[in-house]
Amino acid sequence: MRLTGPLRQAARVTLFTRPNCGLCDSAKTVLSGLRARRPFPYREVDISGPGPEAKGWKDLYDFDVPVIHVSKSSAPEEVPGAASRAVKLMHRFTEDEVEAKMKAVEELD
Repeated sequence: MRLTGPLRQAARVTLFTRPNCGLCDSAKTVLSGLRARRPFPYREVDISGPGPEAKGWKDLYDFDVPVIHVSKSSAPEEVPGAASRAVKLMHRFTEDEVEAKMKAVEELD
């Protein structure tokens, strides 16, 4: 049986970005449009920021931003060491592509 409506576990989107990145600005616009019609938990990670978390993501995604990870909202926060298992989209994506990934994640057990 598939869960629908309020029983379905919502997807969360994490955007890995950096300042002065035109593709990142486009990705934010896409995600903003999707959030306007389908709200979801959202987090941005600036990979150029200070601290060990940013360094781990910069080492991983320095030449790939923007990158989004899609996970269940109840899942633990993403860590660089587990990024290979993440459901993700990179560089350019549409609202429909993001929404399809979200739906796929929500249907996972």
